Amino acid sequence: MRKVFKLQDLDCANCAAKMEDAIKKIDGVNTASMSFMTQKLVIDADPEKLDGILDEAEKICHKIEPDMVIVR
Repeated sequence: MRKVFKLQDLDCANCAAKMEDAIKKIDGVNTASMSFMTQKLVIDADPEKLDGILDEAEKICHKIEPDMVIVR
């Protein structure tokens, strides 16, 4: 299942790349793409695990860029 999420307060392209790499490693994620230019996160993942994946993705993102928010 492919879902697109808007990002708020993503201020660093390098941070976006780090977060994208970490999100790709989450169990259940087929692929992930985070764009600094469009301020969007695209996740292709198992629909039954999506809420847990987003929770884990938020933890990862807050470690790298504390002010960024994934809008669900």
